[in-house]
Amino acid sequence: MTALGQIARGLRTFASDIAEGFFEITHNGFALLGLAVAFAVITLTARPDLRQAGEEELMGWLQSRQEALTGLQNERDARERATATDPRALPKSQAAVAYWLSRKYRVAPEPVSALVAEAWEVGKRNSLDPTLILAIMAIESSFNPFAQSAVGAQGLMQVMTQVHSDKYQGFGGHLAAFDPVANLRVGVKVLQDCIARAGSIEGGLRFYVGAANVEDDGGYTAKVLAEHSRLQQVAAGRNVPILTPVPAPVAPAPARAAAAPAATEKVALLSQS
Repeated sequence: MTALGQIARGLRTFASDIAEGFFEITHNGFALLGLAVAFAVITLTARPDLRQAGEEELMGWLQSRQEALTGLQNERDARERATATDPRALPKSQAAVAYWLSRKYRVAPEPVSALVAEAWEVGKRNSLDPTLILAIMAIESSFNPFAQSAVGAQGLMQVMTQVHSDKYQGFGGHLAAFDPVANLRVGVKVLQDCIARAGSIEGGLRFYVGAANVEDDGGYTAKVLAEHSRLQQVAAGRNVPILTPVPAPVAPAPARAAAAPAATEKVALLSQS
């Protein structure tokens, strides 16, 4: 064998030894890695507290990375605070009402869907037509949860918060008047009391708007009942044209102002009952 052949053979042997050594090292390394992973899995399975701590640490690191990239402080529970529901998840009649109200009052269908679902649930519990509840919200605030009248009526259903502050205690205090669901539930309670006191829906609506002791309620009752009728038809699957909504509050300011003393007296009595 020539010297050149011996050199070539030596290089091949050297390369083969290196490859075999590398394989052994990597094989052993993967084996060690597998053992480490298996040990970690067994440990975390046996110690849920360690697993939870690890998950929290990892989530915190991922959150800090996300905040560094976006410049926004993350709040993973923000979605839970939002009053919103996918209208496609509602029953057909409720979804139809939600889409109709969304188009008419130019509000997003998701928050309206949550209110529609809540109105159906609360209405069922209190033996009230949910479309009547929604009609009052429509006429009172046009689905603006932050609406406030000149006399202090607040939120979706324009409840007199100062008069009915006791009803908000179960929701954390009077500021819950601006939480859509809390305002809806308190408003329904006030409406229920008004109807029971008057003996009819029409009379209850006059009590609700504070016009029980005056001749003219500013057209409030007629407007609520007209919207109620339209919503009933929408829920029944009929094609109801969308009319231009009247800005809330509907009743003229003088009419509400004139009714304010009587309203305060009547509503205050209701709050004590």
